[in-house]
Amino acid sequence: MSPQKVSVEERLFSLVLTLVATESGLTKNEILSSVQGYNSRFRDGGDNSALERQFERDKDDIRELGIPLETVENPGDPGNNQALRYRIPKAVYDLPADITFTPREMALLRLAATVWREGSLSSDSRRAIMKLRTLGVEADDPVVGFAPRVRTREAAFEPFEVALERNAVVHFEYLKPGESQPTKRVVEPLALVQFHGRWLLHAHDRGVDAPRTFLLSRVIGKPRVTQLSFTRRGTDYASKAIDELQAIWERNAAELDVQPGTDAWVRLSKREDTRVNEDGNLMVHYSDTALLADELAGYGPEVRVIWPSRLVDAVRDRLGIALHAHTAVTAGNGEADARG
Repeated sequence: MSPQKVSVEERLFSLVLTLVATESGLTKNEILSSVQGYNSRFRDGGDNSALERQFERDKDDIRELGIPLETVENPGDPGNNQALRYRIPKAVYDLPADITFTPREMALLRLAATVWREGSLSSDSRRAIMKLRTLGVEADDPVVGFAPRVRTREAAFEPFEVALERNAVVHFEYLKPGESQPTKRVVEPLALVQFHGRWLLHAHDRGVDAPRTFLLSRVIGKPRVTQLSFTRRGTDYASKAIDELQAIWERNAAELDVQPGTDAWVRLSKREDTRVNEDGNLMVHYSDTALLADELAGYGPEVRVIWPSRLVDAVRDRLGIALHAHTAVTAGNGEADARG
């Protein structure tokens, strides 16, 4: 009998609940062998490398949600990663004593907080729901709300928002994928839009005298809002930008050979518009090759890109960089050991 599939959200919830419940923390092996979502695939004395990679990603997700996950070294075995213990200090994680919720209030909170997109909760929603559930607060009626995913805003969001309100010209540096140095941009902001969980700025780029859309996560430093103003030449910029992004999304598709039952399969199969083709491979849509390549490289051997070739090359480049960095660190440690 194959192990029962556990959703990403349920696995994260189980992990948080377990780490809150233990004061001294748990080692990685103890977590993988006991927490729901890992234990059914854990092999005592066997190869658990895929599970360990999944755990590393889950740690990043938990910390991104604002949950205080701590790592504690074993005093008797310092420097041994296998002896590290992970815990979530309950005192830091507890709600104030004077805050309580009735089951009806909890149902409303879950309805308001549950924000779904591509099969995963937004960071704000997951933080709220996971915190309330691990503190023992449950609703009297299961409520699942469907709404566009809201992603935590990048640092560049506020300056661009101010510029939009003032119709002000903005200067900023922007680093495109494959470039080693950012380029300076001077733009007239027209709209801030959210597309598939990411914030983008649609603007008129004065440097090329044409409209451009910029991913906020690629803006370097804080944008500078100038005193120069401009006059808008049209309306409904946000809808036009979304339409253009949607057209790119529908036009770009990739075929992926993904190992069934893995974390990669769970996450990628839940992406919007994803389908399974006649060969059993996933057909996924995307709007940015670099962003998808970053994600796919993180899954390691769980995913193999069939096509397009530019995505194959992009993933291979990222894996090559990771291999080179790992090899350099290993070689450096070996030299240090030899000298010692």
